Amino acid sequence: MIRVKTNRNKRVKAHLKNVFKGFDLAVTSGDYDEAKACLAKAEKRLMQAAAKGTIHKNAASRKVSRMTVRFNTAFSLED
Repeated sequence: MIRVKTNRNKRVKAHLKNVFKGFDLAVTSGDYDEAKACLAKAEKRLMQAAAKGTIHKNAASRKVSRMTVRFNTAFSLED
């Protein structure tokens, strides 16, 4: 049973890393629409992971907050 949960947690964390990479790539390239979509996707996935107990609820909220701040600072001058 523990192997099943461990594998699920690894799969979820790997997926989260891919979502973060997509967000970072979109922000560095300056693609506003893609970054906005990736931010929404990341927030959804983080909250799902927190709900399942893969990561702590506060850690998920902290990551969303930091990503939102990064998004806002990257695109504040272009609006």
